[in-house]
Amino acid sequence: QVQLVESGGGLVQAGGSLRLSCAASGRTFSSNAMGWFRQAPGKEREFVAAINWSGGSTYSADSVKGRFTISRDNAKNTVYLQMNSLKPEDTAVYYCALSLRSTAGYGSSWYDYWGQGTQVTVSS
Repeated sequence: QVQLVESGGGLVQAGGSLRLSCAASGRTFSSNAMGWFRQAPGKEREFVAAINWSGGSTYSADSVKGRFTISRDNAKNTVYLQMNSLKPEDTAVYYCALSLRSTAGYGSSWYDYWGQGTQVTVSS
């Protein structure tokens, strides 16, 4: 049993920055890979970034590479997504996810628990 709660979303102007947080509670966290996904209206959920159990390996989607950074603080049971140089096309609901595996993966099927999502809106 794992609970994930995202926070930090909001409205920001293009070119601005936001930091999303995902706080985990329950039996597991520090040994598990974590991911961030997003979903815009009328579109499928898509991969954004992922991180392995220790934070030593990360993956990012091409659309956000160089702008978004995933990190984690296992002592705080929290994973972060630092979003810089935001664009209107980044507007979506952002979800964090936890995998029972220790290594990161790209697909949503790799992940077993999901947060409720936090809205990010980028205005031009």
